[in-house]
Amino acid sequence: MLLGDKLSSDKYGGGNTVVIGLLRGGIPVAYEIAKRLKSPLEVALVRKIGAPGHEELAIGAIVDGKNPKVYLNKPLISRIGIPEEYISRIKKIKLEEIRKREKIYRREEEKIDVHGKTAIVVDDGIATGASIMVVIEALKEELPEKIIVAVPVVPADTLTEMNKIADGVVALDAPEEFYAVGEFYEDFGQTSDEEVIELLQKSRKSNK
Repeated sequence: MLLGDKLSSDKYGGGNTVVIGLLRGGIPVAYEIAKRLKSPLEVALVRKIGAPGHEELAIGAIVDGKNPKVYLNKPLISRIGIPEEYISRIKKIKLEEIRKREKIYRREEEKIDVHGKTAIVVDDGIATGASIMVVIEALKEELPEKIIVAVPVVPADTLTEMNKIADGVVALDAPEEFYAVGEFYEDFGQTSDEEVIELLQKSRKSNK
């Protein structure tokens, strides 16, 4: 896998690296990277907050943790005119969804500690960056040695923003013209819960 090869050549890997895939599409990419680096795989339980009537338009994201983190695209929210009541209601709904999914994905397993380690945050691609930004902010509270973002594709302007908040970004492509992550895939079908669970379990077994 090309991303895994680039990260391996940068000398990441082993037990001092934790690969963290964003739910759900980031997990298959993260699994291949974790396998290549011989590192444990973790899941980032993050949910996008969509605009009213246009769920696909991300106005923010929320991730669970010791202190749940919320990222909001305030300029976009202001431009669209989304009321605070809507955002407060959706945040509660998304947080409940995350906690239900945590029981499904982690089961009895403890969350992997990233303190003092290299955390590699992986998704299948970045558009606005809302989801990955909130994951990075939550990770910083866990005091990893460094945070690296690894994605197949990211818009050039978003790449600039990622480099401001992460310690490094590894991307295969950063086009100036960007419409959607799916345009860079021949098959962009949704990853199922069953596939996520299977990949997490396979990774755990290989790292025991």
